[in-house]
Amino acid sequence: MNKVVEGRGKTIEEAINNGLLQLGVTQEQVETEVIQVPESGVFGIFGKKEAVVEVRLLNTAARRAEEFLGEMLAAMEIPCTIESHQEDNNLFIELKGEDMGILIGRRGQTLDSLQYLVSLVVNRSGDHYIRVILDTENYRDKRQKTLEALADKMASKTVRYGRKMSLEPMNPSERRIIHARLQKDDRVFTFSEGDEPYRHVVIQLKER
Repeated sequence: MNKVVEGRGKTIEEAINNGLLQLGVTQEQVETEVIQVPESGVFGIFGKKEAVVEVRLLNTAARRAEEFLGEMLAAMEIPCTIESHQEDNNLFIELKGEDMGILIGRRGQTLDSLQYLVSLVVNRSGDHYIRVILDTENYRDKRQKTLEALADKMASKTVRYGRKMSLEPMNPSERRIIHARLQKDDRVFTFSEGDEPYRHVVIQLKER
């Protein structure tokens, strides 16, 4: 699909509508620039000029993400709505529908896989990297709180038993939550060890 088209018509509005038809989008998804204003010419006939408008797609990262997810979810026969917004280099996508648990999967593995695929699509031909955050049913926030509680619990066990504690394998974003939670804890420090997909966080006592 072309990102920029030229719309022509008797009026500027008609030219814009023709551009929208070429792109197959709505006016909220584009920005427009008038290249030529219409003129009636002498006696309304000679030297007549039509309106010419450049119509350019906005937020192409979100558009690519929504198109890809829409096709994938349709193939999976999972009805849901897709809402997205971009803040700087972060693209937030929310999936809404009934029984979204199937898209979350065990410990968010399905949601993480979808997020990874969307990220590949969004960044396939981009000039700069866009970080994709895919969520449904507020899972990301709930998971963060669960991991922070786990970090606190395992740090206390490390202190109580005087030995290091190894957590279950996690993906990089979840490991970052554990590290961040305990970064300012003056009792313990954290590090990751192992190879993906078995890389995990280790909590160890600080030397006194």
